[in-house]
Amino acid sequence: MKLSQLRNFLAVAEMGSVRAAARHLGLAQPVVSRGLQELERELDVSLFERNARGVTLTAMGVRLLDRARTIQNEMRRAQEDIAQLRGGTEGTLNVCLSTVPHIALLPYALKTFRQRYPDVQLDVLDGVFPAAEAKLKNGELDCYVGPAPEQPPGSDLVVEKLFDNTRVVLCRRGHPLSKARSLADLQGAEWISTTVTFKPEEEFAPLFEQHGLPVPRLVMRAHSALTYITTIAYSDFLAMLPVQWAEFEITRNALDIIRVKEVLPAPPICIVRRGDLPLTPAAQYFCDMIRRAGIHLEQERTRRSGRQA
Repeated sequence: MKLSQLRNFLAVAEMGSVRAAARHLGLAQPVVSRGLQELERELDVSLFERNARGVTLTAMGVRLLDRARTIQNEMRRAQEDIAQLRGGTEGTLNVCLSTVPHIALLPYALKTFRQRYPDVQLDVLDGVFPAAEAKLKNGELDCYVGPAPEQPPGSDLVVEKLFDNTRVVLCRRGHPLSKARSLADLQGAEWISTTVTFKPEEEFAPLFEQHGLPVPRLVMRAHSALTYITTIAYSDFLAMLPVQWAEFEITRNALDIIRVKEVLPAPPICIVRRGDLPLTPAAQYFCDMIRRAGIHLEQERTRRSGRQA
């Protein structure tokens, strides 16, 4: 099995046709076709079903796809690893960040990272752990920063806690419930849930049941920060989001906090990465800057608490 064969296989799988793959790779179509045929003969299976519109993966092709992506990602990472160890500043960094690190950690970490690695191309996926898990395992992502996974992800991934977190209830300016002071006062309200839990109701049920309250009515599940902001600002929906939302300039000036008396815990913020292979120097430096940003955030929070006391 040759790397060029796997490269051609991946291109055809992702582009949906041999012609599009050849154009993408800058190769002649017969060269790509011949490479696929050689790979299928070597494996003694059909990897694609051919049809008038192009090709689709067979069951065997789907099985090979993840392994081929892992091999390609590790080859790229190996080249970048050696180049950066020799002092190079080029490469790629693929990370997944939830909203909290976007708001509270990335602004602090990005400037220093760019000074150290000005030629590294950053590719940032916005999401929580379920969106990142498979990509971490096959090497598409270098790391994930966000709420800790609901369940331990297995020995192949390392979870490092950065800090514990809490949530606040957010609403639009002038909301009729803005003066409420307990979760009990919010009964009857309509809520937005996030994707931090596998099922929407699991995000609220334990907390409300702990206080002897029925699970609130969930009318919407949001998958992006933009959805949270626009929906909360232009409706009577409520959301329970990490406290960093209330401290972020954009949302602080657009939304109000409903200051309920109950403590609203949130999953700790963590870094998740593969445990079987080291990070590239650029990825390691990025994680170091994220750790430093987390320490800075905690120090600022402590100082604010001291002034309020």
